[in-house]
Amino acid sequence: MKPSLTIDLHLEKKIKSEAKHSAMSYGSGLVDVFSTPAMVAHMEQTCNELLLEHMEETETSVGIEICVKHVKATPIGDYITCKAKITEIVKNKITFSVESYDSKGKIGEGIHKRAIINKELFLQGLKN
Repeated sequence: MKPSLTIDLHLEKKIKSEAKHSAMSYGSGLVDVFSTPAMVAHMEQTCNELLLEHMEETETSVGIEICVKHVKATPIGDYITCKAKITEIVKNKITFSVESYDSKGKIGEGIHKRAIINKELFLQGLKN
């Protein structure tokens, strides 16, 4: 981790919801709306992207915990904005507050944690 990684760093990432993001496409429901798995993936991607410039080349981050509420349905075709903010850093574990919005307001919120790890050591550990 670089010294530039600090509490209160934040990032917003916007995507357009498409058919591939739907509950029907993910298999998580039977309606054609922006799915919870797609919202969670967008939250994780935003947090990961926030960390990228603050890690060494030998490092990456992995998701280790997520607890979110999906509070409102969003039609396919609407835009989704995820706001991620670092709220805690303990050794190599980073905690984020995450919120998702569509064009009408908040659709989800929660906490996500990621660990910064050495890529090579992590991949070697998978072989054992």
